[in-house]
Amino acid sequence: MEVEEQDKMVDRAINASIVLAAGTFAITKLLTIDMDYWHGWTIYEIVRYAPQHNWTAYEEALKTNPVLAKMMISGVVYSIGDWIAQCYAGKPLFEFDRARMFRSGLTGFALHGSLSHYYYEFCEFLFPFQDWWVVPAKVAFDQTLWTATWNSIYYVVLGFLRFESPANVFIELKATFWPMLTAGWKLWPFAHLITYGVIPVEQRLLWVDCVELIWVMILSTYSNEKSEARHSEAKPELSEESQSAIPKEMTK
Repeated sequence: MEVEEQDKMVDRAINASIVLAAGTFAITKLLTIDMDYWHGWTIYEIVRYAPQHNWTAYEEALKTNPVLAKMMISGVVYSIGDWIAQCYAGKPLFEFDRARMFRSGLTGFALHGSLSHYYYEFCEFLFPFQDWWVVPAKVAFDQTLWTATWNSIYYVVLGFLRFESPANVFIELKATFWPMLTAGWKLWPFAHLITYGVIPVEQRLLWVDCVELIWVMILSTYSNEKSEARHSEAKPELSEESQSAIPKEMTK
Protein backbone atom coordinates (compact mmCIF):
# COMPACT_ATOMS: atom_id res chain seq x y z
CA MET A 1 0.00 0.00 0.00
CA GLU A 2 2.87 2.38 0.77
CA VAL A 3 4.43 1.74 -2.63
CA GLU A 4 1.08 2.37 -4.31
CA GLU A 5 0.63 5.60 -2.38
CA GLN A 6 4.14 6.72 -3.34
CA ASP A 7 3.39 6.00 -7.00
CA LYS A 8 0.25 8.11 -6.75
CA MET A 9 2.21 10.95 -5.18
CA VAL A 10 4.81 10.80 -7.96
CA ASP A 11 2.05 10.76 -10.59
CA ARG A 12 0.35 13.77 -9.00
CA ALA A 13 3.67 15.66 -8.89
CA ILE A 14 4.38 14.91 -12.56
CA ASN A 15 0.87 15.89 -13.64
CA ALA A 16 0.94 19.08 -11.58
CA SER A 17 4.31 19.97 -13.12
CA ILE A 18 2.94 19.42 -16.64
CA VAL A 19 -0.12 21.59 -15.98
CA LEU A 20 1.85 24.36 -14.30
CA ALA A 21 4.57 24.34 -16.98
CA ALA A 22 2.04 24.43 -19.82
CA GLY A 23 -0.02 27.14 -18.13
CA THR A 24 3.04 29.26 -17.37
CA PHE A 25 4.33 28.90 -20.93
CA ALA A 26 0.97 29.86 -22.44
CA ILE A 27 0.45 32.91 -20.19
CA THR A 28 4.04 34.06 -20.72
CA LYS A 29 3.73 33.79 -24.51
CA LEU A 30 0.43 35.70 -24.49
CA LEU A 31 1.70 38.50 -22.25
CA THR A 32 5.09 38.93 -23.93
CA ILE A 33 3.76 39.30 -27.49
CA ASP A 34 4.95 42.95 -27.48
CA MET A 35 8.19 42.35 -25.60
CA ASP A 36 10.36 43.78 -28.42
CA TYR A 37 8.89 47.26 -28.03
CA TRP A 38 7.06 47.45 -24.71
CA HIS A 39 9.95 49.18 -22.88
CA GLY A 40 8.50 52.15 -21.05
CA TRP A 41 4.98 50.74 -21.17
CA THR A 42 2.92 50.48 -18.01
CA ILE A 43 1.43 47.15 -16.94
CA TYR A 44 -1.97 48.52 -17.95
CA GLU A 45 -0.71 49.16 -21.50
CA ILE A 46 0.81 45.68 -21.74
CA VAL A 47 -2.42 44.01 -20.63
CA ARG A 48 -4.54 46.32 -22.78
CA TYR A 49 -2.74 45.70 -26.08
CA ALA A 50 -1.78 42.04 -25.58
CA PRO A 51 -5.15 40.56 -26.72
CA GLN A 52 -5.26 42.67 -29.88
CA HIS A 53 -1.66 41.91 -30.81
CA ASN A 54 -2.05 38.20 -30.07
CA TRP A 55 -5.02 38.16 -32.44
CA THR A 56 -2.90 39.90 -35.09
CA ALA A 57 -0.15 37.31 -34.60
CA TYR A 58 -2.73 34.53 -34.95
CA GLU A 59 -4.02 36.02 -38.21
CA GLU A 60 -0.45 36.25 -39.50
CA ALA A 61 0.09 32.58 -38.63
CA LEU A 62 -3.08 31.71 -40.58
CA LYS A 63 -1.64 33.49 -43.62
CA THR A 64 1.87 32.01 -43.46
CA ASN A 65 1.07 28.45 -42.33
CA PRO A 66 -2.68 27.95 -41.86
CA VAL A 67 -2.63 24.15 -41.53
CA LEU A 68 0.05 24.08 -38.82
CA ALA A 69 -1.65 26.89 -36.88
CA LYS A 70 -4.95 24.98 -36.89
CA MET A 71 -3.20 21.72 -35.97
CA MET A 72 -1.65 23.39 -32.92
CA ILE A 73 -4.99 24.80 -31.78
CA SER A 74 -6.79 21.47 -32.20
CA GLY A 75 -4.00 19.61 -30.38
CA VAL A 76 -4.28 21.90 -27.37
CA VAL A 77 -8.10 21.79 -27.35
CA TYR A 78 -8.27 18.00 -27.61
CA SER A 79 -5.75 17.62 -24.77
CA ILE A 80 -7.60 20.03 -22.49
CA GLY A 81 -10.97 18.53 -23.48
CA ASP A 82 -9.84 15.05 -22.46
CA TRP A 83 -8.45 16.39 -19.18
CA ILE A 84 -11.80 18.03 -18.43
CA ALA A 85 -13.57 14.77 -19.32
CA GLN A 86 -11.41 12.84 -16.86
CA CYS A 87 -12.03 15.38 -14.10
CA TYR A 88 -15.77 15.35 -14.86
CA ALA A 89 -15.72 11.55 -14.56
CA GLY A 90 -14.47 11.91 -10.99
CA LYS A 91 -10.68 11.91 -11.19
CA PRO A 92 -8.92 14.48 -8.99
CA LEU A 93 -7.46 17.48 -10.80
CA PHE A 94 -3.88 16.19 -10.88
CA GLU A 95 -4.57 12.44 -11.12
CA PHE A 96 -5.47 12.40 -14.80
CA ASP A 97 -4.27 9.70 -17.17
CA ARG A 98 -1.37 11.33 -19.05
CA ALA A 99 -1.29 8.70 -21.79
CA ARG A 100 -5.01 9.11 -22.47
CA MET A 101 -4.70 12.90 -22.62
CA PHE A 102 -1.68 12.60 -24.93
CA ARG A 103 -3.56 10.26 -27.27
CA SER A 104 -6.47 12.67 -27.56
CA GLY A 105 -4.17 15.65 -28.10
CA LEU A 106 -2.14 13.77 -30.71
CA THR A 107 -5.30 12.85 -32.62
CA GLY A 108 -6.51 16.45 -32.50
CA PHE A 109 -3.12 17.76 -33.64
CA ALA A 110 -2.36 15.23 -36.36
CA LEU A 111 -5.85 14.83 -37.82
CA HIS A 112 -8.54 17.23 -36.64
CA GLY A 113 -6.74 20.49 -37.41
CA SER A 114 -5.57 19.50 -40.87
CA LEU A 115 -8.72 17.63 -41.95
CA SER A 116 -10.97 20.43 -40.70
CA HIS A 117 -8.95 23.01 -42.62
CA TYR A 118 -9.58 21.20 -45.91
CA TYR A 119 -13.14 20.26 -44.98
CA TYR A 120 -14.25 23.89 -44.49
CA GLU A 121 -12.67 24.85 -47.80
CA PHE A 122 -14.40 21.92 -49.49
CA CYS A 123 -17.70 22.94 -47.90
CA GLU A 124 -17.38 26.41 -49.41
CA PHE A 125 -16.61 24.84 -52.80
CA LEU A 126 -19.63 22.54 -52.45
CA PHE A 127 -22.04 25.37 -51.52
CA PRO A 128 -20.76 28.49 -53.31
CA PHE A 129 -24.11 30.27 -53.04
CA GLN A 130 -25.42 33.17 -50.97
CA ASP A 131 -29.07 32.11 -50.71
CA TRP A 132 -30.95 31.71 -47.41
CA TRP A 133 -30.89 27.89 -47.59
CA VAL A 134 -27.09 27.61 -47.76
CA VAL A 135 -26.48 27.82 -44.00
CA PRO A 136 -29.04 25.09 -43.11
CA ALA A 137 -27.67 22.95 -45.95
CA LYS A 138 -24.11 23.30 -44.64
CA VAL A 139 -25.26 22.47 -41.10
CA ALA A 140 -27.10 19.37 -42.35
CA PHE A 141 -24.09 18.24 -44.39
CA ASP A 142 -21.78 18.86 -41.41
CA GLN A 143 -23.97 16.95 -38.97
CA THR A 144 -24.33 13.89 -41.17
CA LEU A 145 -21.43 13.03 -43.47
CA TRP A 146 -18.66 15.07 -41.84
CA THR A 147 -19.56 14.39 -38.21
CA ALA A 148 -20.04 10.67 -38.84
CA THR A 149 -16.66 10.55 -40.60
CA TRP A 150 -14.76 12.50 -37.95
CA ASN A 151 -16.33 10.69 -34.98
CA SER A 152 -15.36 7.37 -36.56
CA ILE A 153 -11.80 8.53 -37.28
CA TYR A 154 -11.35 9.78 -33.72
CA TYR A 155 -12.74 6.60 -32.19
CA VAL A 156 -10.71 4.23 -34.40
CA VAL A 157 -7.44 6.15 -34.05
CA LEU A 158 -7.74 6.30 -30.24
CA GLY A 159 -8.51 2.58 -30.19
CA PHE A 160 -5.38 1.77 -32.17
CA LEU A 161 -3.29 4.14 -30.05
CA ARG A 162 -4.46 2.13 -27.01
CA PHE A 163 -3.23 -1.00 -28.87
CA GLU A 164 -6.73 -2.42 -28.95
CA SER A 165 -7.40 -5.23 -31.40
CA PRO A 166 -9.14 -4.17 -34.65
CA ALA A 167 -12.07 -6.45 -33.76
CA ASN A 168 -12.63 -4.71 -30.40
CA VAL A 169 -12.25 -1.25 -31.95
CA PHE A 170 -14.82 -1.86 -34.68
CA ILE A 171 -17.28 -3.69 -32.43
CA GLU A 172 -17.26 -0.78 -29.98
CA LEU A 173 -17.42 1.76 -32.81
CA LYS A 174 -20.51 0.03 -34.15
CA ALA A 175 -22.09 0.10 -30.68
CA THR A 176 -21.36 3.80 -30.06
CA PHE A 177 -21.66 5.23 -33.59
CA TRP A 178 -25.33 6.21 -33.37
CA PRO A 179 -25.26 7.48 -29.75
CA MET A 180 -22.22 9.66 -30.59
CA LEU A 181 -23.87 11.04 -33.71
CA THR A 182 -27.18 11.87 -32.03
CA ALA A 183 -25.43 13.35 -28.99
CA GLY A 184 -23.82 15.87 -31.33
CA TRP A 185 -27.23 16.95 -32.60
CA LYS A 186 -27.99 18.39 -29.17
CA LEU A 187 -25.07 20.81 -29.47
CA TRP A 188 -23.67 21.37 -32.94
CA PRO A 189 -26.66 22.49 -35.06
CA PHE A 190 -27.04 25.58 -32.86
CA ALA A 191 -23.28 26.26 -32.80
CA HIS A 192 -23.00 25.79 -36.56
CA LEU A 193 -25.65 28.39 -37.29
CA ILE A 194 -22.94 30.77 -36.09
CA THR A 195 -20.13 28.78 -37.76
CA TYR A 196 -21.64 28.97 -41.23
CA GLY A 197 -23.74 32.08 -40.86
CA VAL A 198 -21.35 34.51 -39.16
CA ILE A 199 -17.73 33.27 -38.94
CA PRO A 200 -15.40 33.75 -41.96
CA VAL A 201 -14.09 30.47 -43.37
CA GLU A 202 -10.49 31.01 -42.24
CA GLN A 203 -11.63 31.62 -38.62
CA ARG A 204 -14.14 28.79 -38.39
CA LEU A 205 -11.87 26.20 -36.82
CA LEU A 206 -10.99 28.52 -33.93
CA TRP A 207 -14.68 29.02 -33.12
CA VAL A 208 -15.40 25.31 -33.57
CA ASP A 209 -12.47 24.38 -31.31
CA CYS A 210 -13.86 26.64 -28.57
CA VAL A 211 -17.10 24.63 -28.70
CA GLU A 212 -15.03 21.43 -29.03
CA LEU A 213 -13.96 21.77 -25.40
CA ILE A 214 -17.46 20.52 -24.57
CA TRP A 215 -17.69 18.06 -27.45
CA VAL A 216 -14.30 16.41 -26.81
CA MET A 217 -15.52 15.60 -23.29
CA ILE A 218 -18.33 13.58 -24.86
CA LEU A 219 -16.20 11.99 -27.59
CA SER A 220 -13.42 11.08 -25.19
CA THR A 221 -15.86 9.59 -22.69
CA TYR A 222 -17.54 7.44 -25.36
CA SER A 223 -14.16 6.35 -26.71
CA ASN A 224 -12.50 5.46 -23.42
CA GLU A 225 -15.19 4.26 -21.04
CA LYS A 226 -15.67 0.77 -22.53
CA SER A 227 -11.95 0.17 -22.87
CA GLU A 228 -11.33 1.25 -19.27
CA ALA A 229 -14.23 -0.88 -18.03
CA ARG A 230 -12.89 -3.90 -19.90
CA HIS A 231 -9.42 -3.43 -18.42
CA SER A 232 -10.80 -3.00 -14.90
CA GLU A 233 -12.77 -6.24 -15.30
CA ALA A 234 -9.70 -8.03 -16.60
CA LYS A 235 -7.59 -7.17 -13.54
CA PRO A 236 -9.65 -9.18 -11.02
CA GLU A 237 -9.70 -12.12 -13.45
CA LEU A 238 -5.92 -12.02 -13.77
CA SER A 239 -5.62 -11.77 -10.02
CA GLU A 240 -7.83 -14.84 -9.54
CA GLU A 241 -5.88 -16.78 -12.15
CA SER A 242 -2.58 -15.92 -10.48
CA GLN A 243 -3.96 -16.99 -7.11
CA SER A 244 -5.18 -20.29 -8.51
CA ALA A 245 -1.78 -20.87 -10.09
CA ILE A 246 -0.07 -20.83 -6.65
CA PRO A 247 0.54 -24.40 -5.42
CA LYS A 248 -1.52 -25.38 -2.41
CA GLU A 249 1.66 -26.08 -0.45
CA MET A 250 2.58 -22.42 -0.83
CA THR A 251 -0.72 -21.24 0.65
CA LYS A 252 -0.52 -23.38 3.78
